[in-house]
Amino acid sequence: MRRTIFDTPVINTCLHRLSLVGLRLFGWQVVSEPPQPRKFVLIAAPHTSNWDLLVMLAVAFSYQTKIFWMGKHTLFRWPLGVFFKWLGGIPIDRSSTHDVVTQSVALFQREDELILAVPPEGTRSKTRYWKTGFYYIAKGAGVPVVMGFIDFGRKRSGIGPTLWPTGDIETDMELVRAFYADITGKYADQTSVAVIAPK
Repeated sequence: MRRTIFDTPVINTCLHRLSLVGLRLFGWQVVSEPPQPRKFVLIAAPHTSNWDLLVMLAVAFSYQTKIFWMGKHTLFRWPLGVFFKWLGGIPIDRSSTHDVVTQSVALFQREDELILAVPPEGTRSKTRYWKTGFYYIAKGAGVPVVMGFIDFGRKRSGIGPTLWPTGDIETDMELVRAFYADITGKYADQTSVAVIAPK
């Protein structure tokens, strides 16, 4: 796996301290312990603004936990693309035929530790259905799904319940939906309900 900002000891230490101060200064609470084990798919929700990435990274630095995150491929254009990849970003072209799930499963199989943050809405705008890639990546890789959250309504962020995919996605999504039911994004009217498209 390529090196990121999390692998740079001096910068990582500085950002750890800066994140703790910054989160406290802006009134944010991190309400859970650092994640264990460090091999899972992390739901990054709700996703309604570009501020979500900044808060997520601040929480990761406060945990001193290395994460990789999926982002829209247009975010990674030159010159900022190099910077975002250094921050752990993985560009995803949702309009292409590339099998993101298969590639992500292979990535998990190669790595001893990997936290992959996936925004299931796939967009900052309100969407009718969540995308199911996060679920099938976890199931294919044999790793759990962990429910990460950024609740702008209460200014709380952290790690929620862990879900081991059973293969019955409709039933499993009931647990996910219940957890996110009262969590709101920065733009509350753009927060999407955790519902998947009917088969």
